[in-house]
Amino acid sequence: MTPTPAPAAARTAAASGRSTGARRAARRRAALEWIAVHSLAIAAALFFLLPFVFVFLTAVMSDDQALTRDLWPHTWEWGNFATVWNTPGFLTWWRNTLLYAGLGTVLAVGSSIPVAYALAKFRFRGRNLAMMLVIATMMLPPQVVIVPMYLFWAKQLDLAGTLWPLIIPFAFGNAFTIFLLRQFLLTVPKEYTEAARIDGCGEFRTMVRIVLPMARPAIAAVALFHFFYCWNDYFGPQIYASENPAAWTLSYGLESFKGAHQTDWNLTMAATVMIMAPVIVVFFFAQKAFIEGVTLTGVKG
Repeated sequence: MTPTPAPAAARTAAASGRSTGARRAARRRAALEWIAVHSLAIAAALFFLLPFVFVFLTAVMSDDQALTRDLWPHTWEWGNFATVWNTPGFLTWWRNTLLYAGLGTVLAVGSSIPVAYALAKFRFRGRNLAMMLVIATMMLPPQVVIVPMYLFWAKQLDLAGTLWPLIIPFAFGNAFTIFLLRQFLLTVPKEYTEAARIDGCGEFRTMVRIVLPMARPAIAAVALFHFFYCWNDYFGPQIYASENPAAWTLSYGLESFKGAHQTDWNLTMAATVMIMAPVIVVFFFAQKAFIEGVTLTGVKG
């Protein structure tokens, strides 16, 4: 017996059903992929964010509630920040840290720019060797040379108990800053500098008027790197300024503060928040230039 062909309407309905099922499967797959990708992103964000949340919530707790099972403050003790701010010496630590981070950043960036420009744009014998020496200094841990350096600053120049042994060396360049700036300046087309020389600009004027405006993202990145380093530096102030409380920075003073308030964890966390806050605010407002500078400084080797 010859089978009867299925009506055209039935075949169309079957094809439409298969198409609808395929679209549903595609949407389901896309939804699962979205959930998987964003779940990992949310988990990573929480991994980095939760410690800051814990520190902040502990900072606004009372003495009895801090470091208990209660993770949410019963009462918001905003006065903890005022107590920390009025601690004897805290304003001095702030002033010293701003001096160290601000002046150190200006000196390091200002002295590194000409060196990076010369290594990137000048052709001279021994240029590669000079760059290798700059990189080699980054491989030398500061702990290796700390004893002779301390003897020089403390015995020869009598600057122990101050921050000047940490600030003055930045006036002679910083290897990490020189390296990153040089990497960016290599990406600046030489046609710009050649056109400036044809118009009668000297090397210094070419660097200031032509190259540096183009290097603003890289300069912002290295400046932030150096500012954060100085702001968080503990080893240097411990070596040179520990004997003089008037020269302590926030990083070193926080250790003393924690020792004086061993059981007052809410005050210790409040001090930690007040030290972290400026760095977070600076990075928040400068993150675009920072990320752009970090990206551009790694374009060419």
